[in-house]
Amino acid sequence: MAFIALFVAVDAIGNVPIFISFVEGTTKKQRNKIVRDSVTTATVLAIVFMFVGKVVLRFIGVTIPDFQIAGGTLLFFIALRLLMPASSKELGGDSHDRDLGVFPLGTPLITGPAVLTTTLMMVDAYRIAPTFVALFANMLIVWITLAKADSLLKWMGPGGMRAIAKIMYILLAAIGVMMVRKGLVAIITGTS
Repeated sequence: MAFIALFVAVDAIGNVPIFISFVEGTTKKQRNKIVRDSVTTATVLAIVFMFVGKVVLRFIGVTIPDFQIAGGTLLFFIALRLLMPASSKELGGDSHDRDLGVFPLGTPLITGPAVLTTTLMMVDAYRIAPTFVALFANMLIVWITLAKADSLLKWMGPGGMRAIAKIMYILLAAIGVMMVRKGLVAIITGTS
């Protein structure tokens, strides 16, 4: 279950069209560096948050249900924005003067609010070891899909990639709603 929840949050396949639009006109060497930087950034950020996220939240007085509600709301609106036409380009802005591997690919597209919130929830539900394995497996999938993005696009076609991306965005919105619901239930029942 931890793997599936993180798979939807990471959205490896849905990020392929965005990745391709950002790296258009780059050399193979530059593209490989962007893939390496994005996956490294995303993985390190998620692992650090997995271990210190709760401490940081506790330090600033935020409970897990608060974080679930905030994260779920953000997820819902991010998914809604991604479902709207031409919004994926806006997330990157002018990408020519940025390190694409770190921003926007590594974060917030690969590891953003969805992955951070889902990681904390999975640690609570399944503990650190299974969550770490699920996270690592998902980041490996991201690496493979981004490294083989051109082949994947040729095989599925632009329409197929867009269809899968839209389905993943709808699932992301549903996860956002589920997180808000769980956070509200925890606050109402006093289990925070």
